[in-house]
Amino acid sequence: MKIRVVNSVLGSVVLPLLLTLLVWSPAQAAESRARASTELDSQVENLKQAVLELNRDLLILEEELLFPASTQLSVFLSMDVGEFFQLDGVKLKIDDQLVASHLYTAQQVDALYRGGVQRLYLGNLKSGRHEVSAFFTGKGPQGREYKRGATLTLDKEQSAKVLELRVIDSRAKLQPMFDIKEWQPL
Repeated sequence: MKIRVVNSVLGSVVLPLLLTLLVWSPAQAAESRARASTELDSQVENLKQAVLELNRDLLILEEELLFPASTQLSVFLSMDVGEFFQLDGVKLKIDDQLVASHLYTAQQVDALYRGGVQRLYLGNLKSGRHEVSAFFTGKGPQGREYKRGATLTLDKEQSAKVLELRVIDSRAKLQPMFDIKEWQPL
């Protein structure tokens, strides 16, 4: 008799409890997984942001260490409308040593025509007098091959120097002009 009572009590209490656990368990587990997934996504996004900020800081530090302001020379390239010259490539020499060269795609030339500026060179240069030469190749008026150059004698001091290689259309001469402009620090 005791066994029947225990069985009936177990059957009336335990069976509904087990059924309730089976019904609630998958729903609660899914909700718990969704909550954990949302928290994990948030943590991953925060970690990505921290890594990006750290990478930016490291790049700035690296540039400051490798190219201190006292010896830094930056050279940029800009272009005018491009009516009289279509750029193919440029070579940059400092004291007769090739330090940079670049061949341009149509998309890069288009970006320069639309006002873009390219950093062609960033490096160290000791104090003193230096000769900077740039050689431009491309097509000039009537599709003729063009190779022109520009030279600047630079007096490097204990501060950063910024140079701009410029390709400018001269409407008066109907020819392209090439020069190097030294920017003064602010």
